[in-house]
Amino acid sequence: MARSYRYLHYDVFTDHLFGGNQLAVVLDGRGLAADTMQAIAKEMSFSETTFVLPPEQPDTDARMRIFTPAQELPMAGHPTIGSTFALARAGILAPGRARFTFGLGVGPVPVDLTWNGDDLTFVWMTQARPTFSEPFTDHARAASALSLPPGAVAGTALPTQVVSCGVPFLFVPLTTRSAVDNASVNRAALDDLLTGSASGAHGVFIFSAEPGGDRATVYSRMFAPELGVAEDPATGSASGPLGCYLVRHKVVAPERAGAMLSLQGVKMGRPSHVHISIGVEQGETARVRVGGEAVLAGEGILYV
Repeated sequence: MARSYRYLHYDVFTDHLFGGNQLAVVLDGRGLAADTMQAIAKEMSFSETTFVLPPEQPDTDARMRIFTPAQELPMAGHPTIGSTFALARAGILAPGRARFTFGLGVGPVPVDLTWNGDDLTFVWMTQARPTFSEPFTDHARAASALSLPPGAVAGTALPTQVVSCGVPFLFVPLTTRSAVDNASVNRAALDDLLTGSASGAHGVFIFSAEPGGDRATVYSRMFAPELGVAEDPATGSASGPLGCYLVRHKVVAPERAGAMLSLQGVKMGRPSHVHISIGVEQGETARVRVGGEAVLAGEGILYV
């Protein structure tokens, strides 16, 4: 006989319905095998689906597993933030609680909560300090993977580089927001580029620091076809490394690093506002946080 599993559907990194990045949160994943979780994530066809489980370590409050339609991830940003909102909605997090710690594949990951009365309004996720690969020097190769002219990359005078705060991404700076919008993945060239990086990068994150008529520090997109995600409307696990990249390469001054904003997903029609806060002490990254809002879009029951 099939068992029933309740899930909540959230739009994450947005303050309004049908923006941001979609997420399905299975509030109690006990009894589900990993291959069944994977099948559910494929059925949902969102960038990620999460499964909340009892804690496995004494310094955590819950275990959480995160799946794209193609594979499990050790950590991710919008699933962590969206799942926090789901647990608050379900009454599992008491109103006013300041901190909650998930056990993820990378270990304990704390989130800090902001409330307005009984309503959770904002969540900050703490990520690991960054690791940086050696920069790429072949701008033409990176541009080819994005179906762009070489000058769209080379004209920034910034490096193409893999950075990780738990999940590695290849960061490619572009000269203009138009170049970001015009990018189109050349799958064979991108696979070759990611393989050549020898870093295990899970996707390519492109961005421009060109100012626009908004508050965004950068305008961005992310592609991860190998994860079953052709394009992601908001990528929290890439946004922490993005902030670290912007500070290291002096796109953002250290005194402004505590309040950055990545505007992602516009080209998809799902604008996402990903807040980034990098703490810098004596010239080194001391703290990495990614934050945002989330909106409940619906709920349902799975029969498995």
